[in-house]
Amino acid sequence: MKHRIAIIGTGAVGGYAGAHMAAAGEDVTFVDMWPENVEAMRRSGLRISHLRDVPEFSVPVRALHVTEVQGLAREAPIDIAFICVKSYDTAWATTLVRPYLAPDGYCVSLQNCINEETIAGVVGWDRTLGAIASSITVDLCEPGHVRRAAGKSGASHTVFRVGEAHGRVSGRAREVGRLVALADSAEVTTNLWGERWSKLVTNAMGNGLSACTGLITRDILTDDTLRHFTARLGAEAIRTGQALGYRLEEIHHLDPEVIARAGEGDAAAKRAYDDHRLAEAAKPGGGAHRPSMGQDMVKGRRTEIDSLNGFVARRAEGLGLAAPANAALTRIVKQVERGELAPDPRHVTELRLN
Repeated sequence: MKHRIAIIGTGAVGGYAGAHMAAAGEDVTFVDMWPENVEAMRRSGLRISHLRDVPEFSVPVRALHVTEVQGLAREAPIDIAFICVKSYDTAWATTLVRPYLAPDGYCVSLQNCINEETIAGVVGWDRTLGAIASSITVDLCEPGHVRRAAGKSGASHTVFRVGEAHGRVSGRAREVGRLVALADSAEVTTNLWGERWSKLVTNAMGNGLSACTGLITRDILTDDTLRHFTARLGAEAIRTGQALGYRLEEIHHLDPEVIARAGEGDAAAKRAYDDHRLAEAAKPGGGAHRPSMGQDMVKGRRTEIDSLNGFVARRAEGLGLAAPANAALTRIVKQVERGELAPDPRHVTELRLN
């Protein structure tokens, strides 16, 4: 029997993964807070397009507004709820779906930041899994339309990593891995927390910079000052993760130690980092996307800066470490978000840090 699946938050990642599940015949219900998005899905289905190599497709889907979720009480319970909302919406979104979970149903955090503890606080650790979408470069470009600024990664890069908090491989982790693999390459990991922190570092290096400068990734990487600042952000986050005891995975297809040393001023590491990131930017379509926080700023939405760079700065402080670059970026993004500053690269290029 098929599992009943709910996608709570049909944004870029939830819409992309869920559309592939629906196209494969899985029983998926999409829930979202944006009325226009829900109506577009009801009218025309979910539309998925890629920058290259993959034909565009649309799939008919069942879509509910959050106000309609209570109707699930009259239906068979949900087996798997993918939580795909912004970090600051995690607690209420998990609470929303909790009454409709099957007795052995569970929630999967398919989100940018580290939200498993928040989800477990609502449904319990025994009903919480994590899933990382790495370098997926998707955006909800209009209601009912998710666009990916790339093709499929396939064997060249594993996009989805699914894991249990306790680190053991389970049948349900394999099932979630099977479901997300309908969208792109996936694996079950025994290193959820290392994967999760590595993804956090990736986002901390680029999301906030896009939000406060107004630039896409390529323009950040080709500016020497901004590119070097990404390494400094990464170095602080990597050292914090290491101090927490996490086994970090590759970040931007680089050994984390190379990024950390580059951000700390090691000349050889800096050359290796520069060469790699500039080569990424020079690829066809490379860096031609706006990271999710940059998209949020353009759309006038609340950012996740407190759950990314702010989170790094707080965890570092608790360990007695310094993370001044992450703390400064958090402050700048909040000022731009409040309208006190307009997006401008000079907020960072003119920044002076001891």
